[in-house]
Amino acid sequence: MPLTLPGTDEIREILVRRVDQQKQAVGIVAGVIAPDGRHVVAYGNLAKGDPRTLDGDTIFEIGSVSKVFTSLVLADMVHRHEVALDDPAARYLPEHVSMPQRSGKSITLRDLSTHTSGLPCLPGNLKPKDLRNPYADYSVDDLYQFLSGYQLPRDPGSQFEYSNVGAGLLGHLLAYRAGTDYESLIRARVTEPLDMPDTGITLSSSMKERMATGHSGMLAPVANWDLPALPGAGALRSSANDMLTFLEACLGYKASPLEPAMKALFDVRCPVAPISLGWTINSAHGREIAGHDGGTGGFRSWVGYDPKERIGVVVLSNASTPIGVVDIGLHLLDPTWPLANPELPKPRTEIPIDPTLLDNYTGRYQVTPNLILEITRDGDRLFAQALMQPPHNRLGDLVGGPMFELFAEGEKDFFARVADTQITFETGADGRATRLVLHKGGRDMPAARLS
Repeated sequence: MPLTLPGTDEIREILVRRVDQQKQAVGIVAGVIAPDGRHVVAYGNLAKGDPRTLDGDTIFEIGSVSKVFTSLVLADMVHRHEVALDDPAARYLPEHVSMPQRSGKSITLRDLSTHTSGLPCLPGNLKPKDLRNPYADYSVDDLYQFLSGYQLPRDPGSQFEYSNVGAGLLGHLLAYRAGTDYESLIRARVTEPLDMPDTGITLSSSMKERMATGHSGMLAPVANWDLPALPGAGALRSSANDMLTFLEACLGYKASPLEPAMKALFDVRCPVAPISLGWTINSAHGREIAGHDGGTGGFRSWVGYDPKERIGVVVLSNASTPIGVVDIGLHLLDPTWPLANPELPKPRTEIPIDPTLLDNYTGRYQVTPNLILEITRDGDRLFAQALMQPPHNRLGDLVGGPMFELFAEGEKDFFARVADTQITFETGADGRATRLVLHKGGRDMPAARLS
């Protein structure tokens, strides 16, 4: 029985609902490649308040989808006999760098690609000066220092643990082996052979003009991310049209010198987790779908394909919201896969309250061990700002996110207009707040007052 996919009208309805009603993005672009050709559906704007609309050539940060490109270069270098999957990673490091081992077993290139190296998600010495761009000041020397001092908690290859530092290290090692930098390696091995001019790290003047603005989960504009030491983990930017060109090659619609490497990318499976080189393999509903999602401070992405049905999908969003776009991508590939259905924001009405009450609510509130919400007053207006505490740093070393205004819908109840976020203050006998409850994404998060 032939597979019936959502049509362009249905896809547009999904995007409109996700942007306008569910408030989970400022703009989304979805692309589909199938036996009848490629289709792009876009809805929304480059930035909040920007009249320019998105299209298939809009540039997004694709985050961890970069890992697929990193593993593709690995498979291509294996095909060319430049490296082997089971080569020790230490072979492609400078002699002064010590690579962690355990039980006499070395971390291999395969282990790094399949997230079974035993390395953690993030390096322990990552101490960002600015959490709005957390990897920007992490250097190659910092990476080398981390590797030389890290002790593996388990044998390499024995267990899956998603590792940004491992994937970033893999990109670094491959570039080191090729005698170049990561961006040049991706350009020479992938984007130029596949004719993908809008995929890279450095933005051309044309890409800058078409670059979407990233937004936080509260739909406030945020800065782009830079990953100078770990670009293979998530530094690439791309467009829906370029990613469809990539999927055309994966599915064999387009002849490519990368065909053997792309086949290996899907076929070489990890024995301890449902993943291959670079891809996560979803076997639900009797089909095998290769996919990968990505997220940075202001963007969410997903790309995947079904090699049997010869269908591929890419979905790119310019907001880093909790739901993201994974469900949309899977649904477009497999309509039996359900779409997420976040509760629609309730209409809220601002009411006037006595401005002297606002002083009762100002201060700092501990939401999580690393997140503080600071409430401040400016005249008759109340504001909130998320303050992140980087790991290993003192309480004073806080990094602030965008400030947003709170509007009263009761004497102790406030809401934000930038996203579906509400705050309820709980007060003591003197009227001063002792804690607040942050209501967001269907969760109630109590936070004790610190000051």
